[in-house]
Amino acid sequence: MPADGRFVAGARLALTTFTTLPVRAGRIDRAVAGTAMSLAPAVGALLGAVLGGVLLLLAALTAPLVAAGVTVGVGALLTRGLHLDGLADTVDALGSYRRGAAALEIMKKPDVGPFGVVALVVVLLVQAAALAELAGRSWPACLAAVVAATAAGRLGVTLACRRGVPAARPEGLGALVAGTVGPPAVALGAVAVALVAAAAVPGRPWQGPIAVGVALAVAVALLAHVVRRLGGVTGDVLGATVEVVTTLVYLGLVLSG
Repeated sequence: MPADGRFVAGARLALTTFTTLPVRAGRIDRAVAGTAMSLAPAVGALLGAVLGGVLLLLAALTAPLVAAGVTVGVGALLTRGLHLDGLADTVDALGSYRRGAAALEIMKKPDVGPFGVVALVVVLLVQAAALAELAGRSWPACLAAVVAATAAGRLGVTLACRRGVPAARPEGLGALVAGTVGPPAVALGAVAVALVAAAAVPGRPWQGPIAVGVALAVAVALLAHVVRRLGGVTGDVLGATVEVVTTLVYLGLVLSG
């Protein structure tokens, strides 16, 4: 497939994977999947711009916490709740202290265990509380913060799909995308997200990039643990990475010192 055709197919796959936009997916193979996972932060930035606009609009009409709660809900709606589902399944599997196939079998179960429930509650509460605080900042800082956090979460997927990280199963999304992203795409995404994050904290341009860096470092540690326990990444692990990184960036952007 020509490079331009692969880019278009990859963009379509990225949009259908990370949003509910009614975009018809084209050809899907590992080359296209690598392009899609490399473009994940850009899709995250687009989604973040929408969510930032929702937050700012609602904050002008109602209480900040209400605006934040609705914004979190809109985010789940626009992603079909897939990342939250992945978070719950991954935490349940890791919390079982089982390894390999036994842990992967837990991830397949449709029910959510206590570890998964707690993880969902904590993540949603932290995100809502952080968004409520961000709603009180100037609109450029607020928008930059939401865009940076949402893009960073998807950059976590780019990081998880880098070469050298195996898939846990021979089938599924993890098998399609694992190991398809090269270092340049990860580095470029990290620089771009850090630059946006620099505008998220007025008077402290260093805080945003540090928040992104710390969140990505945690993602690397989490992925290493997942590979040891599960044997590699799955679609659920990718979703969990999105939520963990997004939440940590939000937390880092609202810390005061």
